[in-house]
Amino acid sequence: MNEAITILLPSLIHRIGREVVNRAKVIATQYHCELKRVRRSRNWQLTGEAVNIQSFTSDLSAESMKAGRPAVRGDDEFRYLIQKIETALLSHADKLEPLAAKLTRLINENPNITLAELVHITDCTMSEARTARFDAELW
Repeated sequence: MNEAITILLPSLIHRIGREVVNRAKVIATQYHCELKRVRRSRNWQLTGEAVNIQSFTSDLSAESMKAGRPAVRGDDEFRYLIQKIETALLSHADKLEPLAAKLTRLINENPNITLAELVHITDCTMSEARTARFDAELW
């Protein structure tokens, strides 16, 4: 859950403009994310923890709302960036869920799951898996 992910953003400057990218870079640093160019190409990438990137996207949407332009309108300056990030986060949904909630969900979906399977799937410790199993049995 704490590992950094990278989201590729091809031709970002050409799609939304340099000023908008510079504002997005400032907002990204507030969420401990890094929006930067890939070497010397025209492609960009966003790097950070999945939860921080999700918060960054929410802030971009809020910035659009503050400017008086809803995020769903076609002329929104961050629309392309928000869409690309949200699409990429779909493949990292497992990193957005806290470990305790993930363990509880897995146990509720499959009550016969073993502790070893829980440890293997979630990369948690054996004691965390035991605690989650115990908490799930209490409900």
